[in-house]
Amino acid sequence: MQVTPTLNEGLKRSFTVVIPAADLQGRCDARLAELGRDVKLPGFRPGKVPAAVVKQRFGESVQAEVTEKLVQESVRNLLEERDIRPAMQPKVDLVSAGTEGKDLEFTLEMEILPEIPTPDMSGTKLTRYSAKVADEVIEKALNEVAQRNRKFETVEEDRPAVKGDVLNVNFVGKKDGTPFDGGTAEDVNVEIGGEGFIPGFAEQMEGMKPGEERTITVTFPENYQAKELAGQEATFEIKANALKKAVNPAIDDEFAKSLGLESVEQMRKLITEQAEGEYKQLSRMRIKRDLLDALAEKVDFEAPASMVDAEFGQIWSRIEEERKNGSLDEKDAAKDEETLRADYRNIAERRVKLGLLLAEIGRKQEIQISQEELLAAMQQEARRYPGQEQMVFEFFTKNPQAIESLRGPILENKVVDYLIELAEVTEKEVTAEELAAMPDAD
Repeated sequence: MQVTPTLNEGLKRSFTVVIPAADLQGRCDARLAELGRDVKLPGFRPGKVPAAVVKQRFGESVQAEVTEKLVQESVRNLLEERDIRPAMQPKVDLVSAGTEGKDLEFTLEMEILPEIPTPDMSGTKLTRYSAKVADEVIEKALNEVAQRNRKFETVEEDRPAVKGDVLNVNFVGKKDGTPFDGGTAEDVNVEIGGEGFIPGFAEQMEGMKPGEERTITVTFPENYQAKELAGQEATFEIKANALKKAVNPAIDDEFAKSLGLESVEQMRKLITEQAEGEYKQLSRMRIKRDLLDALAEKVDFEAPASMVDAEFGQIWSRIEEERKNGSLDEKDAAKDEETLRADYRNIAERRVKLGLLLAEIGRKQEIQISQEELLAAMQQEARRYPGQEQMVFEFFTKNPQAIESLRGPILENKVVDYLIELAEVTEKEVTAEELAAMPDAD
């Protein structure tokens, strides 16, 4: 194999690789001989098919198979011999396929990973924030549980519907005076002021009594799923059938047992543990963000443009989707296209640099990921899909690359833990509101 470097500029590298025709032909002949021992063709005994017949039948496919394997093997050997670590998958272009006795020739282009200095963590100061679960937080959560399990009783007195009541109604939706598909229903329970309907729909029923009829006008959201109605004005003819009021259950042991628990105290304990877990997660996010900010200031190196492009592409796809749905952050929506792209490209570059830095620290410190940690990550991912846990596990079992995708976050967190141990950490207790108001990591 003859290797000729053709570019060595910054992180960019390219080579021309030539494999002599004799080497390629030798590989092809060996593969054809292997096929000749096993192939079964009509009119010939197994293993007795003439070499010329085998070559005529399989020569072209064997040439392609051997060429592909030889290129892969040559690329792997080149990278190992020259201790090259590509930033992303190298680009291979075939110059000559080695047919008709010619040499096999291809070019190899890539960006390599930069030299990444290990930061000095001495003198780095971090603050780990924490918060205690207040009694009012627990009581609020208990009331919310009761609210979700409330029952509705028919209102016997003659009074109009107020916010929080449930009105049972029939309705007919019309656009330009003509009923539209999906706009008609009967015996529908509508919570006055509740969510789940078109904005303005439930609100305009406040004050209605059973037996009363009313016509209301609403405007469908711009992102409404039925495109023919999105952003359009429509009327609804409403007839109220019955009025019900919400009754929250008493928060006692009987209520706890109805939820499968032993007592209210057990409910309080579970709520407390859940809140503590959320606080710890918020605390973790903040100290990690502060650590990454400190790392970004300590070291600087050239990020491979291909990796930045890929990261920016993912970010920008999300931005365009949010823009399309009208959910783009107000600050971003106020920026012009050029400024917005520049801002998010800077974010992409920061993420790539920090990701490479953490990976390099993990490599140098020989931080390993155990099978138990991978299994725990798989279980956590499976819990996101209740009732489909087995399907998720089967997906990971059949797709090793999916399992590999779990390694990155695990390694990152282990490296972050390692670096936090090297820093000077101060503990600080704050309120839950202060903890929740802290900015998220980029």
